[in-house]
Amino acid sequence: MKFKEIIGIDVSKSTLDVCLHSLGISLVVENSKSGYRKIISWFKKNSGFSLDQVLFCFEHTGLYSYNLACYLSEEQLNFILVPGLDVKLSLGIQRGKSDKVDAQKIALYAFRRKDEVTPYQMPAKSLIKLRQLLSLREKLVKQRAGYEGTLKDQSEVLKIKDNALLFSIPRKLIKLLAKQIDSIEHEINLILEACPEIKKKYDLIISITGIGRQTALNLIVITNNFLLFDNHRKLASYAGVAPFPNSSGTSIKGRAKVSNLANKKLKALLSSCATSAIRHDPELKLYFKNRTEKGIHKMNTINAVRNKLLARVFAVLRRETPYVPMCRYAA
Repeated sequence: MKFKEIIGIDVSKSTLDVCLHSLGISLVVENSKSGYRKIISWFKKNSGFSLDQVLFCFEHTGLYSYNLACYLSEEQLNFILVPGLDVKLSLGIQRGKSDKVDAQKIALYAFRRKDEVTPYQMPAKSLIKLRQLLSLREKLVKQRAGYEGTLKDQSEVLKIKDNALLFSIPRKLIKLLAKQIDSIEHEINLILEACPEIKKKYDLIISITGIGRQTALNLIVITNNFLLFDNHRKLASYAGVAPFPNSSGTSIKGRAKVSNLANKKLKALLSSCATSAIRHDPELKLYFKNRTEKGIHKMNTINAVRNKLLARVFAVLRRETPYVPMCRYAA
């Protein structure tokens, strides 16, 4: 799609700094629906292009940019959400910082890529709610683990009969958090039952040995129900488990290694899945044993298993049939 005009937006909690790229003019509005309408009116007043010829660009800032993305989607306007680091690295060395300058940088970034970008598509409401529930669950699980750790440490030093309150409060909080986590799990189950297209992919993914409920749900949410990635290699790169070469000329001949630019949460989940798969999948257990006996580093093999699991995910989704362990049918 050919875009004639670019609007860069720097998003903060209460305000939006807006830049119209071709004219280099700026505007500051509230981060609210009335502010979004002012942007549209301001654009129509200052530009000779129609709204379907303009591309809005802003950084993904979570809750702060969520309402803006929803508004643009409802109005059927073209926009892209970009990582802040991508904008920063693409513009070279920069000195100084302000919201107005950041909006100009974002507009310049989008202008340079306007012929190659694909407008962002908002996920379905069920996926958005699923993402929010998973985020809340993660916070509650961390809090519960914190209280459990506190209890464990206290029990090794203090006597319960002399410190009843110190032990009773964390225990009550652990029970309360466990109850709330169960409520979230129940709500997630309701979403899965109400969305057959999500439930089908979820069932296919958890059929793979080593991949559990949380990893399957996070894969669905992160990939927008597998609309953002069309093969496992792209997702492996995003998750930080794809090895890249590390060599230059004749002086640098390093081994291939994964990049630190990754979705660390997904990478951690895949690591847990790989460890579980090596323990419970006979094929991967033998694969791990053979490689380590040859002297290949343990983490190198675990990373290879992470990639194999992602390949299996895309395989079952492509075939639309559950995973079948082939070692069962080996002679």
